[in-house]
Amino acid sequence: MASVPAVLRSEWTKIRTVSSTTWTLISALVVTVALGAALSALLNSTFDELPAPQQATFDPTFTSFSGMTLGQLAMVVFGVLVVGSEYSSGMIRTSLAAVPRRGTFLFSKVLVAGALALVVGLVTGFVSFFLGQALLGDHSTTIGAPNVLRAVIGSGLYMALIALFSMGVATMLRSSMLSLGILMPFFFLVSQILSAVPVAKEVAHYFPDRAGSRIMQVLPDAMNSEEAPYGPWGGLGIMVLWVAAALVGGFLVLRKRDA
Repeated sequence: MASVPAVLRSEWTKIRTVSSTTWTLISALVVTVALGAALSALLNSTFDELPAPQQATFDPTFTSFSGMTLGQLAMVVFGVLVVGSEYSSGMIRTSLAAVPRRGTFLFSKVLVAGALALVVGLVTGFVSFFLGQALLGDHSTTIGAPNVLRAVIGSGLYMALIALFSMGVATMLRSSMLSLGILMPFFFLVSQILSAVPVAKEVAHYFPDRAGSRIMQVLPDAMNSEEAPYGPWGGLGIMVLWVAAALVGGFLVLRKRDA
């Protein structure tokens, strides 16, 4: 029976030797940083044209994370591919034959992929912040300002949790295409649309992306947005519950069904 360190090394080897997972992580970093930088530069040049309420609630830290909307989709793809590629290639049978204890198998996969996503997320967060502030000019802030460091570190936590949530969903569905077909519209369309509908707005507050993104805000009503019924850590806690539910669901499916 394989030991936990051996399983961890195996999962690390799987991730780093598959080009698709490597490129999705690179894409998450590049897209988030590039889009955040572009929007920071744009807002700096057009700041005087913003409505007064938006100027009063301007959050330079959150502005530098504007690219997170697209960057998180790359993290979704990463999380799905880490799990789904084994099912699509049939390698899941070999993996489970080598590691028959399915809890150990899933835990090792989640630990390795989650740690990698966290490292990439933190690097992305700090690079996005410092580049964004450089481009915001007189409207920028500093890493030492109140709650700014929390928001920057929180951006890395948010990206890692997105990847873990996607892994849990992919483990339950056992299909990359089906998982992406559900998660992509959910994060990119459904969540965004419902958050703008007055009747559904209260429910949308508790979606994982909407709740988790609050950790990246220094001002609770940034850019004149509606204040959520919880704080930044409360929002991240809600997202953690979503992630835990997805991973527990994935484990139950993995334990009860054949590969």
